[in-house]
This record gives sequence, C-alpha cells and structure tokens, in this order.
Amino acid sequence: MRAVQFQAVDTLALADLDIPRIGADEILVALRSVGICHSDFELLGGRYIIPFGYPIIPGHEWSGQVAEAGRDVTGFAPGDRVLGECVIGPEHFGFSISGAAAEYFVARPEWLHKVPDELTDSQAALVEPFSCAYFATMRAGNVNASDTVVVFGAGPIGLSCVAVAATIGARVIAAEPDKTRGDLARQLGAEEVVDPTSDGFTDQVRELTGGRGADVVMEASGQPAAMAATLEVAGFNGRLVNIGIDVGRSATAKLGLIQSKQLQIRGTIGSPGVWPETLRFLARTGLDLTPMITSRYPLDRAPEAYAAARRTGENVKVHIENGGAA
Repeated sequence: MRAVQFQAVDTLALADLDIPRIGADEILVALRSVGICHSDFELLGGRYIIPFGYPIIPGHEWSGQVAEAGRDVTGFAPGDRVLGECVIGPEHFGFSISGAAAEYFVARPEWLHKVPDELTDSQAALVEPFSCAYFATMRAGNVNASDTVVVFGAGPIGLSCVAVAATIGARVIAAEPDKTRGDLARQLGAEEVVDPTSDGFTDQVRELTGGRGADVVMEASGQPAAMAATLEVAGFNGRLVNIGIDVGRSATAKLGLIQSKQLQIRGTIGSPGVWPETLRFLARTGLDLTPMITSRYPLDRAPEAYAAARRTGENVKVHIENGGAA
C-alpha cells in the first residue's frame, strides 16, 4: 500500500508498505480524506509536545471506511464510514503512533465515531479542527445572538470559530490581514473583517461595536501580539478564549485591563469530550466548512500536497484524498 512516511527530520517519502494486520480488538480503516495540519510540519521538523520516533505516518484530521473489524470489535462493521479522535490518552494518533495518511491504517473502536449521513467524506475530515473551535466556543459560555464575537486569525481553526459563532446567531468580526482569508471568513459568516496589523485597529473594533468592545474574543492565530490585543478589543465583562498555540515568545500587554474590564480569560487545548455533540451540531445545522479546502490531491501525489500546504499564502487547508472523496 502507499503511505506518507516521515523518515527523518525534514525527510518525507511516499513509501510502499505492507497493509497492516489488526488484532482482535482493532479496526482496519481505508482512507477517504485526510487534511494536512501545521502541526504535521512541526513533526516533520523533529518537534512535538510528546516523545515520538521516525519513521512515522502522519495524518490526524481524517475520514475513512471500515475495511475489516477484529473479532472482538462491537459497534463497527465493514463499510461503516468513520472518523477518529487524535488524542488517545498518552498517545497522539498521527504523531506518536502512525496516522491516517495511508491507504489503510489501524484504529481502535474507542477512538472512532460514525460519520453522520449528512456529512461528506471531505466534511468529515474537517471535524477534528472544527471540534477545537466548537469546544472553545462552548468554553466562552452561552455565546448567542446578543453577542459580538471578534475572532483573531482566519486559518482553519479561526475560520471554524467564525462559522460556529455565526451559526448560533452571534455577530462576528474577523481580525485577519490576508484578503483571501478574510473573504473566506465572510463566506463562513463574518459580518466584518478588520486588519489587526493596521493602525487604528482597536478604534475600528470600538466603532463597529458602538463603543462597547467585543463580548467574546477568540484568539486563534497563535501570535503573541494578537494575544495582547485581545485585552484591548474586549468590552467590559468580556469573555476571552485563547486557542492559538505559541511556545516561548512574548509581547507587551496591558495587563491592567484584565481587572479594569473584569475580563474572563480561558485557554483551550484540543476538543476533549465534545466529539459526539460536535457531530450532532454539524449534522443538524448543515454547516459546510469545505470552502476552506483550497487544494485537493490524490494520495499518489502526497508530496506535492505537503509542498502546497507550506504555501500558506495560497492555501488554507490541503486535503489528500483516496477513493474519490467528495
């Protein structure tokens, strides 16, 4: 079978491997679609938050179909469309253990969820990043149509934040300097797009909110300057959620605003425990996130897909597809 393999630091290959064998309590999954994430490049560069070793098959944003189920598996059968969570206790699927960027891969039933009929394979492969945004929005607390939400960053997570907040009725302002990504934010529900790097950015947000500031601020860029700016655009009693990840950098921030505005600040990592409700949300609302898929490649052109994903000025989300994903 064909599989993407990270063989050493900055060494990516399309390898020819044996189809893996499964144990009695395991499932063999045939890939349909897998997204490329920025964290895949961290892995390829030799960096990740838990120990790992090469060679490793990446891929943690995926959808597939059950090809074979072990004799002790219940609840799943060949032909079922499935997707899976990537953080499984101490192990991270597609990082410390091989992932989904292969024709076939091994999963355990407790990682998996059945894909609702309302979702295509491509939509299902976007559930992992969307679940992070869904979880963060829930952490903000009772986001509704009375709220104005400012979202920093229009990458996959930020765009998902825009989409979920807009879908539940909030007014959304996207803070994004790139025009193409800003246009995607509008397509997914943002009413306004403002350049956070421009002079007068906070004044623009203040004007757009009638002087009140944002009720909810979601930081999804991972940029320290944006993290600092969240304090300034938030209104009194504002709820702030930091989703974007940065390790080690710093920025000057007006920390006194936390007290003077009575801000509530929370951080999130991943999407623990919310996958079933995330899937129900997507199935019920009909929210379509596929506009953020800007390039698609077949598995046999996977190295080209990874090269395209590095060109962030051209692409937001690149998918590798196998078997005619839609």
